[in-house]
Amino acid sequence: MDGSPLRKDAPEDLAPRSSTRPIDEGAALRASLLQELPEIPARYLYDDTGSELFERITGLSVYYQTRTEISILESRAADIVAHAHPRQLVELGSGAGRKIRILLDSLRADGRGVTCTMLDINELFLLQSIDRLSVDYPEFAFRGVVGNFMTDLGRLGPAGGRLVVFFAGTVGNLHPDERRSFFGELSQRMDDSDALLLGVDLVKDPARLEAAYDDPEGVTAAFNLNILSVLNRRFAGDFDPSAFRHRAFYDPENAWIEMRLVAKRKQDVRLGAIDLELALDAGAEIRTELSCKFTRASLEASAAAANLTIDRWYTDPDDLFALALLRRRRP
Repeated sequence: MDGSPLRKDAPEDLAPRSSTRPIDEGAALRASLLQELPEIPARYLYDDTGSELFERITGLSVYYQTRTEISILESRAADIVAHAHPRQLVELGSGAGRKIRILLDSLRADGRGVTCTMLDINELFLLQSIDRLSVDYPEFAFRGVVGNFMTDLGRLGPAGGRLVVFFAGTVGNLHPDERRSFFGELSQRMDDSDALLLGVDLVKDPARLEAAYDDPEGVTAAFNLNILSVLNRRFAGDFDPSAFRHRAFYDPENAWIEMRLVAKRKQDVRLGAIDLELALDAGAEIRTELSCKFTRASLEASAAAANLTIDRWYTDPDDLFALALLRRRRP
């Protein structure tokens, strides 16, 4: 998909650069699982099943993030377009492509023709999204890149008149060290005509935060447990998902939600592809995701380290969520 618009008759365009996993992926997973607190990188949450489950999560009543971000976009899209003046849209972690439509509608109303590049780790969701968008917005050119926003920003093309959008509070899933690296890499690939539209979940009542990550319907639990099936399939593992339970809690000191998997019983697990055996006691925990929460000040401080500054700040009446328009800081 990298380098040309998607076409249904060209499946080779849909593949990542390599048909095999990078040689260090298994080593990175092994190192993560051997930490004092074992950890599975959150990217493994988003296989086809995980992506479908996440789409279900976004429609849950306790999961305020998606509907709040959409409401902000709907009310502020024209202002965003007016200030960003984009010739290109770039969406990182595009998923089902629902939110980019709001910006496309505003660009269409404004008479702006743009190219739209969408990057996502899930090939199926990316293909489906671009197929639908190409039909509904024939005046725009769409290009898809199957990739990881932490490692593949260089595949997005040259800077200049770009509005990079990173919705859903996904930046909060990065550990602060990873976020520093992400902001730094992106900043280096921006010029003064580029902007970053960033969705961030805001600090709020811990009970409301925790409910959003541990819904009574059990969809988030299924989403979290599915990561074990992904490891089984990709790394010849023998995790028994039924031997674990989902746990989510807010850490006020770090201002983040953690999702973990808790072993219900003592067990031994093997991942044959990376030659790893884990001996887990009952109650042992594996961290699967962080979700950092922000204030305007904390986001400003994080961005400033990468020479980025907040140009516009958009939020809802209850200060649940925010969209921040960031630019490179001028000398």
